[in-house]
Amino acid sequence: MENEKQNKKLKILCLHGFRTSGAILQKEVEKWPQPLLQKLDLVFMDGPYPAQGKSGVDGIFEPPFYEWFQADEGAMLAATIPGMQREGVALTKVPKVKFLIIASGAKFGSSKFGIPKLASASFSTPITTPSLHIIGETDIVKEEGIGLLESFVDPLIIHHPNGHTIPMLDDKSLEIFYNFIAKIQDLP
Repeated sequence: MENEKQNKKLKILCLHGFRTSGAILQKEVEKWPQPLLQKLDLVFMDGPYPAQGKSGVDGIFEPPFYEWFQADEGAMLAATIPGMQREGVALTKVPKVKFLIIASGAKFGSSKFGIPKLASASFSTPITTPSLHIIGETDIVKEEGIGLLESFVDPLIIHHPNGHTIPMLDDKSLEIFYNFIAKIQDLP
């Protein structure tokens, strides 16, 4: 039974960043080591709106590019979901989010981002959903990502030397990631 639990892949809905796409996020995540990826069942989706302006990845990746709610990024949306579920204002007919992995995240209402009405109480009390936060030293939203940590109970953190990107994972980062997976697999 224990082996079966450890071999079960974690199903993860992957929400891309502003004016990118699920395919781009998939290409970025695929640079992680195969033993890690084999533990994850990753589902990549595109935001519902075609990009309404120039993408920061234009010329690096091929279009099409998409947006979430025409204003925010997948990491902000993901960080808000547990609080919206707790408050009963969104995703009430689906199971509660069991965990979050947030790369280059921020929260609605931070110094750079407004707060949608539905998300207004999302961070009113600490979020107990287990979370892993990936923060880059030169990320343009680093300070907002650090601020987001304060909204979570016992967040795990992977720091990397790069900017607003999905990083390669070094040995220390992989150890943190594997510890997070083990923690999640022990949840009921």
